[in-house]
Amino acid sequence: MKQPYLSILFVLFLLPFVAVADPIDKVAGLIKQANTHGLAEMFAPNIEITILTDENVYSKAQAEQVLDRFFMQNKPKSVQILHRVNSNQNYRFGVLILTTDKGTYRVAFTLKDDALIALRIETEKVK
Repeated sequence: MKQPYLSILFVLFLLPFVAVADPIDKVAGLIKQANTHGLAEMFAPNIEITILTDENVYSKAQAEQVLDRFFMQNKPKSVQILHRVNSNQNYRFGVLILTTDKGTYRVAFTLKDDALIALRIETEKVK
């Protein structure tokens, strides 16, 4: 008789730990891994990408290649979430500090309906 109650209690105890991953955390994790393919799966059909001084609107495939080139030259060491705005379910914004083997970068991105619509990578000015 105690067996069913124990199972229910166990499930209720673990329920708070089962949560949907925040898209901002997901993007941060993919950038830390330099997983451009995983990032490309989150891209909108066209995405605005700015890397240092190069700014353009790319298709998913082109954007993946551009980011691949950046990560080949800058191997990520760590990522720290500096700022997040997720009060609106449709639009989210995140700012990361990306430390690579070549330097430190500020990465800002915008998500619309959990699809990346803009990504900006610039050198970090403040340490």
